[in-house]
Amino acid sequence: MDKIEKLFRKIPKKDRQQILAVIFLIEKNETALLDIKKLEGTPNRYRARVGKYRIIFKKENGQNVGIEVRIRN
Repeated sequence: MDKIEKLFRKIPKKDRQQILAVIFLIEKNETALLDIKKLEGTPNRYRARVGKYRIIFKKENGQNVGIEVRIRN
């Protein structure tokens, strides 16, 4: 088990399912209904909110590439 999978398992199951659903939509580029904003000071980086978590991703060549999942401050 790698480090990312271990950290992801610490997230409650309900939140984990919501995060996976949003990641799936981001990868399919169906972001119209999501709360997405561009991150200031970074080129091509965006964030999507899922409850108290943020999914950070970037756009490359018309594709969305997930980077990380963080707990909101």
